Amino acid sequence: MEKPTDLGDRQLDAVLERLDRITAELERLNRANEHQEGFVLVARELRELNESLSALAYAALGQTPPRVRRRAG
Repeated sequence: MEKPTDLGDRQLDAVLERLDRITAELERLNRANEHQEGFVLVARELRELNESLSALAYAALGQTPPRVRRRAG
């Protein structure tokens, strides 16, 4: 008599197949997350570049840029 916790070969194959699908999905999500993190870094760099260019433009005009408080983040 087979114990309730023992898995037959077909059940084991089904579990392993499901684990393979879960692994593939996690890999896809990780790649998507890495791309998102990359976009966040690019956006931050572009924001800083824009602020630097604005400061240079004001300096070229001989003016002081307006003081604006930025939210952290």
